[in-house]
Amino acid sequence: MLQKATLDFLSSLEKNNNKNWFDANREAYEAAKADFEIFVAHIHGKLSKSEPKMADQKPKDSIFRIFRDVRFSKDKTPYKPHFSAYFSRGGRKAPDAGYYVHIQPGGKSFVAGGLWMPEGPLLKSARQEIDYNFKEFQGILNKASFKKLYPKLEGEQLKTLPQGYTADNPAIEFLKMKSFIASAKLTDKEIASKDAEAVILERFTAMKPLVEFLNRALD
Repeated sequence: MLQKATLDFLSSLEKNNNKNWFDANREAYEAAKADFEIFVAHIHGKLSKSEPKMADQKPKDSIFRIFRDVRFSKDKTPYKPHFSAYFSRGGRKAPDAGYYVHIQPGGKSFVAGGLWMPEGPLLKSARQEIDYNFKEFQGILNKASFKKLYPKLEGEQLKTLPQGYTADNPAIEFLKMKSFIASAKLTDKEIASKDAEAVILERFTAMKPLVEFLNRALD
């Protein structure tokens, strides 16, 4: 479970997102970072049992840096007010479908999974897999354990038809998507609970068939 001090640090950082405050509280940051790394390692260990390719990865390599790149952003706050990690068979930087966890007190925590903004050839492969196996894809999305947590698939859509597909294609609303994401909120009570890891893993398990379907498309 995550320590209360870790969640308190993130809450304080959101209110004091500046270098002076961060430098003065660097010891608290290092402790929170270490705590989140342990949390991620536990989740990674459970996930790798069903995805052997993850076993060779270092759990901490799934974690995103807290430091923001502000060069091209209107938001110049230097730090992310959250901890986050992405788990996939190829690692955090791979273009594979995978699982994401975002810890941000104040009702802003969530889990997500699937395929986010893949490059052209990979997007084309994902669309083809959905088109060829639409009944299987529908079955994944309509399964009770999935639909209860993820009522609809999220992702930006094309305003026009994707090349090679017609408007009467039964899967057209999905084929127009540029990302294929399932997400569900985590309450502050859930992330502070001793069962936080179990809750997150349960939600990852529900989206596993979607992740596997999308990764099959990329192979």
